[in-house]
Amino acid sequence: MIIIDSDLNVPLYLQIYGQIKEKIILKQFLQGSKLPSTRILSTTLNVSRNTVESAYLQLCAEGYIESKAGSGFIVLKLDTSIISKLKSKNSKNSEETKNNLLEVKSSDFYKYDFKYGNIDASDFPLRIWRKISNKCLTALTAEEMTSYSASKGELDLQIEIMEYLNKSRGFSCNPKQVIILPGLEYCLSMLSQLFRKDFNQIALEDPGHYGACNIFVNNGYDVIPIGLEKDGIDLEELENSSARIVYITPSHQFPMGSVMPIQKRLKLLDWAMRKNGIIIEDDYDSELRYNSRPIPSIKSIALKENVVYIGTFSKALSPSLRINYMVLPQVWLERYDKIFATYQTSVPLIQQKTIQQFMHLGYFDTHLRKVCLANKRKHDILIHTINEVMGDKVIIHGKNAGLHVLLEFNNGLREEEIIIKAKNYDVAVYPVSTFWMRQGNYSNNMVMLGFGEIHEDVIMDGIKLLNDAWFAE
Repeated sequence: MIIIDSDLNVPLYLQIYGQIKEKIILKQFLQGSKLPSTRILSTTLNVSRNTVESAYLQLCAEGYIESKAGSGFIVLKLDTSIISKLKSKNSKNSEETKNNLLEVKSSDFYKYDFKYGNIDASDFPLRIWRKISNKCLTALTAEEMTSYSASKGELDLQIEIMEYLNKSRGFSCNPKQVIILPGLEYCLSMLSQLFRKDFNQIALEDPGHYGACNIFVNNGYDVIPIGLEKDGIDLEELENSSARIVYITPSHQFPMGSVMPIQKRLKLLDWAMRKNGIIIEDDYDSELRYNSRPIPSIKSIALKENVVYIGTFSKALSPSLRINYMVLPQVWLERYDKIFATYQTSVPLIQQKTIQQFMHLGYFDTHLRKVCLANKRKHDILIHTINEVMGDKVIIHGKNAGLHVLLEFNNGLREEEIIIKAKNYDVAVYPVSTFWMRQGNYSNNMVMLGFGEIHEDVIMDGIKLLNDAWFAE
């Protein structure tokens, strides 16, 4: 996405030029791809057509794009080997490749974009949210607006989340155990600091959440990748490792989509007890199940205080709220309070007040029912169309939950080729390679299709185009 800022002391055409140039260098705009027309981009960015034309002409002059009669502006081949050499010596080529593929091209420039992460704007209860937010703002006193919030979050919100978890995830806790934080990255960074005195290694699912890996590495941990079986993390490999902390997504493994059965959950808890270890349970999209009830959390069957539970409002409500929460075992609260005594919560007070009232008044439960139904429709259309159009040409991973599926190919196509073929048909799909720590274990024949943001009316057309792109020849 191209973002312009009229407050910057930089001409608008230079802002557009600079961002497109960077995307070409990073191969987010690939050779031969067509840039949006000056009319479309000027409308999208709400700037004059002359502004866009000036940016394009500068790119033409520098050799990044060319204008072809009847075709518009086309990205030219760019040898980035010299640019790569100028990058930091610490950068790994495999990481650069993964990052280049991760965001192939902005959704503004694709007719069909199966991007994972965002959710459908039409599902957000903006009218109700605005109404509650205004009421909360009116009710706030001047003293509250000019004071720091409670360091772990507002007590009313902690209580609301505690009651929600008891009802929906099957475990009880004290409100003081609920800590409100601005996003998963912040949660994991805090946990890294909390456990650093006793642990210096952590096991992660492989493939798994690439962001989590970076956070633990940046906090000085040795990361131990543990492979997956069909029902989740490989417990034998975990047992044979030297790790005593494991970060997992058991209710909908990311990105493969498997669900860890109760037998394996019990064995994992036994591992944690024997190792005197810790399980960090990331329950990132547990609300979004389409053909069964939500899976009980590991925290709900833990007999000892060795499970840290992490939840979020990003998938069911909105990622822009940046509100996560974690439930710490009681035994770790004293150390947490000591280490982070001077820390203040980074989640704005009005945001906390609004979501607390949104939950307290019953709107959150109503919203969950609505988004589950909406995403179930999208999921069912997606799965049905893939099965009907592609048949046994692909294997679908991660059905019946969440906001994405993976497609595995058995016709010899490689990941990068799959993505480029889709691009040529004006459809965006995304790489899976970025989630593997041990690249040698990846079959290199999968792509990710997210369906949270795409409208259900166009899913069928998008899948049919993908079938043409991949299998028509």
